[in-house]
Amino acid sequence: MIVPGSVNPLLLATGGYEVPYSLRFRAANSAYMNRTPASAGNRKTATISIWFKRGNISSAMDPLGVASGNTEAIRFNAGNTLMIRFGNLDSTTNAVFRDPSGWGHLVVARDTTQATSTNRLLAWWNGVALTFSSYSVPAQNADTDLFNNVVHNLGASSGPGNIYDGYMAEVNFIDGQALTPSSFGQTDSATGVWVPKKYSGTYGTNGFYLKFADASAATATAIGKDSSGNANNFTPSGISVTSGTTYDQMTDTPTNNYCVLNPVDKNANLALSNANLTAIPSSTADYWLGRATMAFPATGKWYWELTLNNTPYLYQAGIYSGNRPNSGATSATGNEYQVAWGTAYTYIQFQSNNAAFAAWGTNTNPTNGDVLMFAVDADNSTMWVGRNGTWYNTSGTANPATNTDPRFSSIPSGMFPGVNLPNPASGGVTMNFGQRAFSYTPPSGFKALNTQNLPTPSIKKGSLYMDATLRTGTSATASVSSLGFQPDLVWIKSRSAATDHGLYDAVRGVQKQLESNTTTGETTETTGLTAFNSNGYTVGSLAQLNTNTATYVDWAWKEGVTPGFDIVTYVGNGTNRTISHNLGAVPHFIIVKNRTTSPRAWTVYHRNANASPASGALYLNLTDAFAADSTNWNNTLPTSSVFSVGTADRVNQNTDNLVAYLWSEIEGFSKIGSYTGNGSTDGPFVWCGFRPRYVLIKSTGVENWSVQDSARNPYNVVDARLKPNSLDAEGVGSAQNVDFLSNGFKLRNTDTEKNGSGTTYIFAAFAENPFKYARAR
Repeated sequence: MIVPGSVNPLLLATGGYEVPYSLRFRAANSAYMNRTPASAGNRKTATISIWFKRGNISSAMDPLGVASGNTEAIRFNAGNTLMIRFGNLDSTTNAVFRDPSGWGHLVVARDTTQATSTNRLLAWWNGVALTFSSYSVPAQNADTDLFNNVVHNLGASSGPGNIYDGYMAEVNFIDGQALTPSSFGQTDSATGVWVPKKYSGTYGTNGFYLKFADASAATATAIGKDSSGNANNFTPSGISVTSGTTYDQMTDTPTNNYCVLNPVDKNANLALSNANLTAIPSSTADYWLGRATMAFPATGKWYWELTLNNTPYLYQAGIYSGNRPNSGATSATGNEYQVAWGTAYTYIQFQSNNAAFAAWGTNTNPTNGDVLMFAVDADNSTMWVGRNGTWYNTSGTANPATNTDPRFSSIPSGMFPGVNLPNPASGGVTMNFGQRAFSYTPPSGFKALNTQNLPTPSIKKGSLYMDATLRTGTSATASVSSLGFQPDLVWIKSRSAATDHGLYDAVRGVQKQLESNTTTGETTETTGLTAFNSNGYTVGSLAQLNTNTATYVDWAWKEGVTPGFDIVTYVGNGTNRTISHNLGAVPHFIIVKNRTTSPRAWTVYHRNANASPASGALYLNLTDAFAADSTNWNNTLPTSSVFSVGTADRVNQNTDNLVAYLWSEIEGFSKIGSYTGNGSTDGPFVWCGFRPRYVLIKSTGVENWSVQDSARNPYNVVDARLKPNSLDAEGVGSAQNVDFLSNGFKLRNTDTEKNGSGTTYIFAAFAENPFKYARAR
């Protein structure tokens, strides 16, 4: 049994501190660990540092509970805010934590010796200070129960109760010191991401360090061993280190994040447990789909397993597209390549790309305890399926890497592993993506789905090519010097006032302004944006961009092939024609503006705006639905070297000057796509392959355009939006709720602007960090 990867899949590809193990806490098995100190330590001052990857995000759970009555606790509330109980007093964060696809780092410093009450409890997530919606701390110099000689539960309340479901790694508790996150982590210069570092300080009398490295036994001196040197070991309960589906020592860690099933990308009738590795359907009749947290890269060979926890009536599993509906045995609208088995069939059945199920050769129907094997060769668009060490192909146990008889071929890229389970199906299935040892040796060259095995993205740090900056106006010339690049496009909007947008680019030149919400042509604003600098730009005193005390957000892009962004100016000729661009790839998103004549609308091409996207257009300054009009793009799709314009004055008026902004899609940095709304606060999850910095959304029907970013909302929920088609000030509220996640975004509202049931929405998103490196918010 092996975990596949590189020569040593546990080594960090870029060097640095390695975290080799985590411990899985299974709420379904009431798993937790406990210790009662023999005597009290420092009861006034302490620091807690834990890396988390959450499993269950639908109920309250306590990663820490101390003393009878839970006088000290850390709790993820049912609403997914974080509650820190300190001296039996509760403080609750503004931030919401419901990203189960990545790891996040919590540091809590408690110090009752502080004279200022707001210094007695400090907390950080991924090195960034947390704010609180409610804050309550003990009196100065009060003694609390952390490090007192009372029960300390890790993974549960002091009851125990509110059992935590998920993973923990690098658990450091420091007795007698109030430390900052820099003692336990640091920002990686190449990616800008918060990463672990080895704590090198002292622990105090009752401090401890749990690294879960010894899986020889589920005892206090093995999996619960304290590695601080204090021998403050924890006794495990409900933790297993016996090989199989219940094995709880994992290689899923902050330095190597593994694929799991995704609780924000599944049907509500499919229950996930055991830290998102087990799926069990409800008793409601139908098939319930759940996808995993990782899409297959366009390259590479990938392997995973599925264990049956009972003899099923009829199960399905395989790979599914992101737009495949999350209910129903089959789908006519989304790609699926799946197998089916159970008492309704004599043999395992195979379904390729929504075709009818069919048996293939002679095979035995899987039953309780069987292990199904899946192997995807993305380089050759093929997939094999096997059972208990034997592959379903004419060569039996032959290595799929060299076998010419795959069960599935011509599979598209960007598919997700998943399961599609019906009622009745008690017990469900348990997935293994390599975070524990596989039951069977993977084919040669096939790897586990984890972030260390993902391809290295061309852009490791999104802020080197696109960024969002917050600014307060001064009414005097001011420079923004915080960017990691010299921008070629800067788009400015007041957050606090109803004023027009202002767009400036380096191709047209400084002082040349366009406004996305108006049909006005280009104007010269001598006090507008006056310089593009090596690390930012300079704005003058123009009230639209720089009113004293007004607040602003500035969105900036760097032009080039690497970020997939080009600015093209041209002179119209009134006849159908092509315009050259320099992307070196097909643009998926184009915005054109007539600079000379007004009124002229901002004309938008988006590859998902319609089944024939070049047959019409959307308009950036309008709420209008996609409208058929071949005079915009001459009914001709763009290519890797040109885009086409028709005879419409807004895109090609004779002798007028025009500008086009073009974006192609860069894996790990930009995503230009679409999704279908469901009208629920449990809205669609949209895979991007990165943690977003900026998301632009528009219904293909009649609705406002919307822009949200992580500068204005540095933690979830993201609820501040501006409208490119309107001069309105920033709107904030639950109608705008979106979660930015480590691998995409999740709609959390019912508003028709973003999530009307059955409505198609287009979007353009740009990365803060690619998923290979991203942290959970």
